[in-house]
Amino acid sequence: MDNISSLNYFIPELTLTLTILVLIIYDLFLKKEESSYTVYVAAAGLVFTLVMLLSSYSNVETSLFLGMVAHDPFSFFFKFLFVLTAFFTVIISSTSLEMKGKFHGEFNTFVLLITLGMFLLVSATNLLLVYIAFELVSVTSYIVSGYLKDSKRGSEAALKYVIYGGVSSGIMLYGFSLLYGLTGTLDISEIGRILSQNNSGNLTVLVSFLMILAGFGYKIASVPFHFWAPDVYEGAPTAFTAFLSVGPKAAGFALLIRFLNTAFVSQDNVNMASWGALEQLAWPEIMMWISAITMTLGNLVALKQDNIKRLLAYSSIAHAGYVLMGIVVLTQDGLFAMMFYLSAYYLMNLGAFFVVLNVADRFGSEEIDGYNGLVYKAPFLAVCMGIFMFSLAGIPPTVGFIGKFYLFAALIKGGSAYYPLAIIGALNSVVSLYYYARVLRAMFVRGEAVDSEMPIIKTPVAVIGMLAFPVLILGLYWAPLSDFAHASLKILITH
Repeated sequence: MDNISSLNYFIPELTLTLTILVLIIYDLFLKKEESSYTVYVAAAGLVFTLVMLLSSYSNVETSLFLGMVAHDPFSFFFKFLFVLTAFFTVIISSTSLEMKGKFHGEFNTFVLLITLGMFLLVSATNLLLVYIAFELVSVTSYIVSGYLKDSKRGSEAALKYVIYGGVSSGIMLYGFSLLYGLTGTLDISEIGRILSQNNSGNLTVLVSFLMILAGFGYKIASVPFHFWAPDVYEGAPTAFTAFLSVGPKAAGFALLIRFLNTAFVSQDNVNMASWGALEQLAWPEIMMWISAITMTLGNLVALKQDNIKRLLAYSSIAHAGYVLMGIVVLTQDGLFAMMFYLSAYYLMNLGAFFVVLNVADRFGSEEIDGYNGLVYKAPFLAVCMGIFMFSLAGIPPTVGFIGKFYLFAALIKGGSAYYPLAIIGALNSVVSLYYYARVLRAMFVRGEAVDSEMPIIKTPVAVIGMLAFPVLILGLYWAPLSDFAHASLKILITH
């Protein structure tokens, strides 16, 4: 589709861009202490973007801007999650004591810029646009990670993020150049067509794949590209950490799904029930090893963490390993399980970090010991955190359990070759129970009832409740989310 006609399908991105411009201009006329008012502009813009996104939904796959962008149900699924993530982030950040006295206008602008980058990232079907969108998300994230300029932890986190991110994206870009040299095209589907017809250049294809995986692995925080995550999660503003743990991570997985199942498969259409990898590149086996190592390292290191943000960071690494289980089987069931689990992870991890933010605001502690007796100080927060911890651990009746069930079911249905990975995943789920139980023990077992003079946590309960409620409800009746994920499995393939 030509550029002019494509604009009709690009209205959500244009709305988001317009909101960013309005935010920048509006913030210029506000004093520093008034910058928190920009939350209303950002929230309104995101709501309007969501309306435009819903109105532009189509079950038909279309290629926009001369093959640069895909307009399909698959990208819509992730864009929907991104808008909600950004909305909750700007709302919760405006109430955070950590952000008091800071330039909220700039923070909200950066969050929306990252959201725009994620929109482009999940729709990109051209290597050049993939890299531009990738850098838009990454560079803006570097800035926000060090947003608390008076925090040494924040400055350290931003520096490490820049170093790891710069190296990873540079390696990925070189991998792109190798693919371009082999195929003579930047179009992902055309690359897949050429590679599937040409079995030569096995070593070059493998090297290119591994280099590209460095960039994708950094974005989803999988081993061995995970080193930035604990320090960044701990040092960045907690509201942004919540955003970072679900938004860019989901965008990375969406890009990984589209890229691997378009450029490195031998079948013509990923929308079939199952397909095969390139004969000269056994990437599912590579991803299987990465999945197993990622979940194992994340869970084992999390056992020793006393800081709740670092614990959730290593938990996030482990969950990246769980999600990767769905991509190795090369079936619709595997992709569906990935998308379902990412939705579940969005709810439970975002909610957990919002609880962490509120506890840190009122008690000044991010240590697990700071949660001692939380059930007496703030019963609602303690109950919600308990729900999120149960769901992260995969315990019924929560949506986290359903998500893991689908992942393991996809592996088992895929055949005996995937049984070892399923066993490793099950053992890791058992290990994770220990460190999630530490948080539950602190909140409900340790500590004593407090007197009336004790400070009570005041929190935007509606936001946390809006996340905790579906974690339980979708654990009992998950058909709406399941249907949404199934309907979004159509990925635009043009070759």
